[in-house]
Amino acid sequence: MEVKKHILLAEDDSDFGGILKQYLEISGFQVTWAKDGEEALGKFNKGVYSICVLDVMMPKMDGFTLAEQIIEINPEVPFLFLTARKMKEDKIKGLKLGADDYVVKPFEADELVLRIQNILKRSQRQEYTQPVVDEVLEIGAYSFDTRRLILTHGSTEQKLTQREGALVQFLYSHRNQLLRREEILKAVWNNDDFFSGRSMDVFISKLRKYFKEDPSIRIESIRGIGLEFKIS
Repeated sequence: MEVKKHILLAEDDSDFGGILKQYLEISGFQVTWAKDGEEALGKFNKGVYSICVLDVMMPKMDGFTLAEQIIEINPEVPFLFLTARKMKEDKIKGLKLGADDYVVKPFEADELVLRIQNILKRSQRQEYTQPVVDEVLEIGAYSFDTRRLILTHGSTEQKLTQREGALVQFLYSHRNQLLRREEILKAVWNNDDFFSGRSMDVFISKLRKYFKEDPSIRIESIRGIGLEFKIS
């Protein structure tokens, strides 16, 4: 029997949230519903989700802040925003965060289900098969265990996700070379569409934080072309 995809729904409107939860469940999803941003973050930390559906305007923690926290915990979980506001700035902010979609209220529930299904299909196509390479890479002052997906700097260890690890391996294997964005996307995401590109930008930002303790390591972006993983 196929396992149901698990949705984290963050929506503070009790009437709307309750109806939406029921409709998503009728459509074949498992749904965990949180009524504010802080509750949603707590549930995300305790569960495993296929996708997050986040209202933008919520008490205690808004949807944008919640998305940033989710990305810090697991950048591989796709998410989309629900909002009653049609401001262009909000949409741009959401997409810059790496959102897979942005749905303006009011909307048809069928439309939301289709958007969720499309995102999940896209995510499945982007799944990365972990390479057979099983070694410890010495990257500047860091060591990266490709099997355990642990990046070590001194006594500090950082556990990476599978895709983060794949991206590190690909960049390291092409270090000190200018790489086109499409090359990286096709190698690690198996897709070079807009949403994959937004996802890659989020991952690159995280890698910059991971390697920040060694100034000899730089991930330099070349506008309109790609980037270079420099080790001096």
